[in-house]
Amino acid sequence: MAYINIPSEEQLPGIRGLMAFSPETAKPLNALAEILLRDTNNSLSQGERELIATYVSYLNNCTFCQMVHGSAAQCYLEDDGSLINQVKKDMLNAPISAKLKSLLTIAGATQKGGKNVTKDHIESAKALGATDKEIHDTVLISAAFCMFNRYVDGLGTWAPQEASAYLDRGPRIRDEGYANFDPIAYIKR
Repeated sequence: MAYINIPSEEQLPGIRGLMAFSPETAKPLNALAEILLRDTNNSLSQGERELIATYVSYLNNCTFCQMVHGSAAQCYLEDDGSLINQVKKDMLNAPISAKLKSLLTIAGATQKGGKNVTKDHIESAKALGATDKEIHDTVLISAAFCMFNRYVDGLGTWAPQEASAYLDRGPRIRDEGYANFDPIAYIKR
C-alpha cells in the first residue's frame, strides 16, 4: 500500500498512480520523459535512452521504473529481455558498444551523485565517439530518473514484481509516448 491514498492503485501502479493523484504535476513530468526518451532529434536511439533510464532505475532498486523502461528498451532494441538483464547484472561485459558502456558509466556515476562524474568519465566517452549532446542527455536522464525513482519509492507505491506484468508497456510507450498519458482515461479502458 502506498503511503498516501492513491486512486485505483492496483490499476495504476508506480508513478502512474501518482500521476492520477496529482495530474497537475503529471503533465510536466510526462513532458520531460517525452523529450528525454522519445525525441527523434537525438543521436542516441530511443532504445539506448530507455536503457539508460532502466539502468539507473535498476541501480536505484526501483522495481516499477526499471521494469517499465526495461520493457520499452526491449521493444525498441528488439530484445527478448536477455540484453536488458545483462546490462543490469554486468554492464561492462554486456554486448553493447564501448560508447554506450561509457555513457552508462556516466549514468551510474550521476546516480551516485553529480560530483561523482569526473573529467576522466567525460574524456573516455568522448574518445569513444560520444558527443556533448549525448553526454548531456545521459546525465540529464540519470538525474531525472533518480527523481522519478525517488518519487515512486518515496511514496511507497505498489508495483508488480513479475516481468510479465510489464510486457505491454514497451509497445504502448513506443506507440503512444509519455506526453499523452492520461491516467484517468487509462482506468476507464
